[in-house]
Amino acid sequence: METNNFDIQEELKKLPGKPGVYLMHDENDHIIYVGKAVSLKNRVRQYFQSSRNKGVKIEQMVTHIRRFEYIVTDSELEALVLECNLIKEHHPKYNTMLMDDKAYPFIKVTANEPYPRVLLARKMLKDKARYFGPFTSSQAVRDTIDLLHKLYHIRSCNRNLPKDTGKERPCLNYHIKQCDAPCQGYISQEEYGKSVNEVIRFLNGNYDGILKELEEKMDAASEALEFEKAIEYRELLNSVKKIAQKQKITDSSGEDRDILAVATEGEDAVVQVFFIRGGRLIGREHFYLRIQKEEPKADILDSFIKQYYAGTPFIPGVLMVQEELEDTKLIEEWLSAKRGGKVDLRVPKKGTKEKLVELAANNAKMVLAKDKERLKREEGRTIGAVKEIEKLIRVPDIYRMEAYDISNTNGFESVGSMVVYERGKPKRNDYRKFKIKGIKGADDYGSMREVLTRRFKHGLKEREESKELGGFTVFPDLILMDGGKGQVNVALEVLDELHLKIPVCGMVKDDHHRTRGLYYQNEEIPIDRSSEAFRLVTRIQDEAHRFAIEYHKQLRGKGQVHSILDDIEGIGPARRKDLMRSFSSLEEIKAASVEELAKIPSMNEKAAESVYKFFHQ
Repeated sequence: METNNFDIQEELKKLPGKPGVYLMHDENDHIIYVGKAVSLKNRVRQYFQSSRNKGVKIEQMVTHIRRFEYIVTDSELEALVLECNLIKEHHPKYNTMLMDDKAYPFIKVTANEPYPRVLLARKMLKDKARYFGPFTSSQAVRDTIDLLHKLYHIRSCNRNLPKDTGKERPCLNYHIKQCDAPCQGYISQEEYGKSVNEVIRFLNGNYDGILKELEEKMDAASEALEFEKAIEYRELLNSVKKIAQKQKITDSSGEDRDILAVATEGEDAVVQVFFIRGGRLIGREHFYLRIQKEEPKADILDSFIKQYYAGTPFIPGVLMVQEELEDTKLIEEWLSAKRGGKVDLRVPKKGTKEKLVELAANNAKMVLAKDKERLKREEGRTIGAVKEIEKLIRVPDIYRMEAYDISNTNGFESVGSMVVYERGKPKRNDYRKFKIKGIKGADDYGSMREVLTRRFKHGLKEREESKELGGFTVFPDLILMDGGKGQVNVALEVLDELHLKIPVCGMVKDDHHRTRGLYYQNEEIPIDRSSEAFRLVTRIQDEAHRFAIEYHKQLRGKGQVHSILDDIEGIGPARRKDLMRSFSSLEEIKAASVEELAKIPSMNEKAAESVYKFFHQ
């Protein structure tokens, strides 16, 4: 996304006075700060008010902010937990206090035991227990557990049942009628299980009956002038109400799923996608669509899913949508085949998952109401620009593009960069850096050949070893080379050697080092300088160059780029000098056998094998 088109003062006016999380981005669109707010309008505005005393760190951060975004939640509690998830996911530069799950207690039902217990837990483990939360108030959790013991007589001891049945006398909780003493066999496992099911119903949000019962007991105690009992019921009532603000940002199921919801207005629509990974909401994306007036939401979602998941490399096991789709079974079969595992489309009817779909729908409505025009522009700069490139080079369905560049000063100092764009936006988690291992001097073609060979060989190897798509296993729909015919031919030769068919396009520059066109299939295709395609190609070219230069400077700063031999395990300064004395060039070292390398005085067989493997793996 181009941040120079983001008018901060105009966007501040659109902020809602609702709880949520805000994300600050810098000029490179990196997330540099994540915060929560009771009122997004009030909190975010404070950063841009010169009269406030913000402190040195915040003052410095504000100078780097080029845009912000926000996710609206239903409560401050949800904002708090979402803030924690996003900080862990993105590691923003200016968030110095990284929060930990230990700060938030869970309610744990040990469903894996014959006679389950209800406990406070600080961590969510993979132990087949049921977890509810996390919650921000430890006291409310303790009060609720206490309430559950009183209402359902669930045991609190750590006896191994039924193994230890009858070995000891029942504890005090039995005598004060807060436990039915399964340790004595006074209640069957079946009857005890019914009480546990009631506990789980309560923790899933079925509070109405209990709230009504507590209110009746409180009123009865008050009328009977038993004020201490009335106060006790009132406090328990307040604890239940507090726990009833159950947040939905973290889920004990721990599954990967996408939440999809749509908002419409005339011929405009926004689809909001929430990404749940490992049971945590870690991010979202929204997509602007042009639709027919009064087009059903189910049809919009159906069309969106088919287009979006046709290209995206990762497909979760569950998609949750607002409404039942006509082609549900067909889409499930298609996605399951693409994923290599079962995919379910679900329309949640109650509980946390329904609330999460509702939250996504509310965010979609807000985005559509406030950011429609900006979204149209952004869509043109990204997906629109990709469609223009598709038309120019006559390559359909481009989802992922990879661009490569080489940076060097001399000899051993060459490095390579790979940047990735999906749907016209940078995907920085997939960027890769390469130290050139086997090329001497400023040989850009040779360096590029090495980078591409390593990248795709690695990807093919990972594909053989794993069914999971990720990292190098995801191949691009289009490769962009920072140059014309020469660079394109190098890439095509590498792909041909590896039996891969991927379109390769050169980004040709003029004598002033400005992009002038695309080189594809032995033809230079002119590109309109005022088009979004031109702007996107320029951004990609600049990003590949920036990433390579940045890596080169980083290594030079650490003093690591004086010799590629320094990167070989077991090769220190003495052995490096001996290698350079014994061979006249890096090519000779690379071509040497293990036996020839082992003849060098300071080398042994292990070190010789390390050098050989480094250049031949």
